[in-house]
Amino acid sequence: MMQELRRKWKGWILVPAILLGLAIGLTVYVVNNPGGTMAARMLTYPSIFRYLREHVLMVLVSCLLAIGAGVPIGIMLTRPRFRSIGRVVENIVNVGQTIPSLAILALFFTFLGRGFNTAVFALWLYSILPILRNTYAGIMSIQPGIIEAAHGMGMTPLHVLGRIELPLAYPVIMAGVRTAVVINVGTATLATFIGAGGLGDLIVTGISVGRPIIIFTGAALSAILAILLDHILGQIEERLVGS
Repeated sequence: MMQELRRKWKGWILVPAILLGLAIGLTVYVVNNPGGTMAARMLTYPSIFRYLREHVLMVLVSCLLAIGAGVPIGIMLTRPRFRSIGRVVENIVNVGQTIPSLAILALFFTFLGRGFNTAVFALWLYSILPILRNTYAGIMSIQPGIIEAAHGMGMTPLHVLGRIELPLAYPVIMAGVRTAVVINVGTATLATFIGAGGLGDLIVTGISVGRPIIIFTGAALSAILAILLDHILGQIEERLVGS
């Protein structure tokens, strides 16, 4: 019992607290030691909080939309009626993942213009790929004998999906979600090029004015955010699998 409590405390409290402490400590340090007038203008508590809020909002909205679309589409492609096109769609998704993220942002900027909505749409499209692919692969990897046995027991297709297929495919699906979230955190830094803000503003501004401390602040906060979100998703996955 005590070992279980220690594990939960370490997973849900200790690691996130350390990561948040690093982020807060970094913010306090750079605000108090900007190393120049330009850096002092960029590295203030309100501005850093605004960049971080914009970044988190882009990532969360696009990833939630990607989960809401990628999982159902992946499930649909595994149904007998659509399996003939499932492999084709998977190949298209794999090819789509090779397209540079900056190219996707630039493409939709051409049609949709600048701003938050364009960035979210492009990030959604980019992050839906690993979720859809893993959902499809996870369900298709289940042994046919297991499905046949479930049908033999009188289970309906909906019951087979909810009680057999999704629980067995859940680790693979969750791996796709975690991959999508981590990729999205990094890709969202490029949204600054289409005027969507985020931590990319710090990185690009730091490069343009030659201030490494501004670049480091944006990059470090992005890395901490990616690690924190991945850890939280890992804890959720472990909790659901264990239950």
